[in-house]
Amino acid sequence: MTPDAEQSPPAREPGTERLEQAVRTAEQALIEFEIAVETFRVEVENFSRLHHQRLGPMYAHLDELEARIAEAVAARTQDPEDLRKAREARAMAQPLPGVEELFGGWLDSDGLSPEAQAMLTEQPVRPPERVRPSDEARRVFRELVRKAHPDLARDEAERVRRDEFIVRVNAAYAAGNEKLLLELAEEWAAGPVPAALRPSRAEELYARLEWLARRKEMLSALAAELEGSAIGSMIKMAPDDPDGLLAEIADGLRAQVAEREAHLASLFG
Repeated sequence: MTPDAEQSPPAREPGTERLEQAVRTAEQALIEFEIAVETFRVEVENFSRLHHQRLGPMYAHLDELEARIAEAVAARTQDPEDLRKAREARAMAQPLPGVEELFGGWLDSDGLSPEAQAMLTEQPVRPPERVRPSDEARRVFRELVRKAHPDLARDEAERVRRDEFIVRVNAAYAAGNEKLLLELAEEWAAGPVPAALRPSRAEELYARLEWLARRKEMLSALAAELEGSAIGSMIKMAPDDPDGLLAEIADGLRAQVAEREAHLASLFG
């Protein structure tokens, strides 16, 4: 099959009109749903990064204060239960291997990084860049998923090729890389599928409907998971003012830090 043949509509087989209409209707509905879910997923991911960047140091500082308080109590009482609680609190506050990567640079060899110190002293921190795919990127993404999805393969080798290609397409879309998506579209058009492996139009339509149903089910589960997550719930609480919500949470954390610092000071008289 040549690139021109792939882009041209396939010849209509007798009796496929209703199938084609059903596929078109289902595709349009799924496209809108997929865009909505992917947009929310990107929002959750960006908000999660921003949440960790701005509030992570405060959570870490609270864990450290809890560990110091538990250790001070244990040192005073020498009670086995207090000693156990102190060990557990210290383990919670102890950085794990690779923590620098996990916490996005909050900790360095001297403890809290300058950015973390900025957060604790209410200095501004540059938020992470938000990724918003362009309309053209969305269009190319939809076309590539429609043409190259693995469920349209007729043998294992073709499925593997499509699997690998779709992984690249998803990564380019998640990064909002319109240029790369256009290059992938050209690459797909230049890689024809042997004619002997092409399904009939009716088989292709049935396969497409089955895939659309599975995709809708998967997206519904993903949407429910995103909406039920802690970050997703936060976004739903303040969809128009996420920064204000973060500021409100930060105020609460600062109050907790002040209370725990005062408690720790009281333990040392």
